[in-house]
Amino acid sequence: MTANPWVRPYVLTGGRTRTRHQLYVHTLVSASRFDPGAAARLSPEARRLYERAHSGAQSIAELSAHCGVSLGVTRVLLEDLAASGYVRVNDETYESPYDHRLLKRVIDGLRELA
Repeated sequence: MTANPWVRPYVLTGGRTRTRHQLYVHTLVSASRFDPGAAARLSPEARRLYERAHSGAQSIAELSAHCGVSLGVTRVLLEDLAASGYVRVNDETYESPYDHRLLKRVIDGLRELA
């Protein structure tokens, strides 16, 4: 399921292209509870991200790929969902791109694809 190719990304984000907070592609996002009523009021793209985040903690890149939403739009929509309290953005940061925790996540993700 991918985003409608006829809808421009800036329409999905209300014209915003940047987020107020630094959201890396490896930042983990989750939703501990799911509110069907709230989900019904979201745009289809935001709803897919919310539903997917409810299935377990995933990186922004994973959510983007699985939901068929571009990475830039995913970042903006997830920031909106977090501000509304629907999802939780993990504040864990990595000290460098060579951090062993980050490398382990990458290796585990690659194994899942194989």
